[in-house]
Amino acid sequence: MAGMSRLRGRLGWVAALFMAVGLGAALAQVGPTTQIFDPKTHKWINYDRKKARQYYAAHGQVPDAFRRQIVTFRTAEKPGTIIIDGNQHFLYLVLPGLKAVRYGIGVGRDGFGWAGIVRVGRTAEWPTWTPPAEMVARDPNAAKFAGGMPGGPDNPLGARALYLYQGDQDTIYRIHGTPEPWTIGLDVSSGCIRMNNDDIVDLHAQVRVGAKVVVLMQGAALYKGV
Repeated sequence: MAGMSRLRGRLGWVAALFMAVGLGAALAQVGPTTQIFDPKTHKWINYDRKKARQYYAAHGQVPDAFRRQIVTFRTAEKPGTIIIDGNQHFLYLVLPGLKAVRYGIGVGRDGFGWAGIVRVGRTAEWPTWTPPAEMVARDPNAAKFAGGMPGGPDNPLGARALYLYQGDQDTIYRIHGTPEPWTIGLDVSSGCIRMNNDDIVDLHAQVRVGAKVVVLMQGAALYKGV
């Protein structure tokens, strides 16, 4: 616990673990409700948990916007950098030639969003999930796995995990897969970035340990560069 307190001090965290944190940046604001474009009505509609489950049940996948695709992307960041836009629920892997792979993601729910610049400290395939002490204390389901839940299809971290570090310290945040792919596009997590398993496998294969990860504050404008 003392070690974690020192880590919070170095990072300038302003709330307990898995609360809204800055990692040296200002506290992120609550983002807008997720919306998706309805091609039938040509209107933007709110996309909540209920609609997400219904859409996934009907189509077997998430809406088009949240599926992996190559997009034009202007940024000063080098290829191999990961940029996370929690407002739009997109993760970008920067490619050469003003391009990026864009993935749909699930992000932190109200009170659990954060922003900052970190790095991939390590990676794992079918990782073990060990809930932090704060989560164990508040969540009886997490308490059952205080000693660690082995990797597998029901594990909350899914098929792969990228562990995010600030310097040499583990932030306890991850980019990881999920056994709940219908939650992509929603504010659902305790601060981690979740992706469907196919996408995290694809990202994991392309990202090296040490890669820069930019987590944008709510309201940041991607089109002005990072």
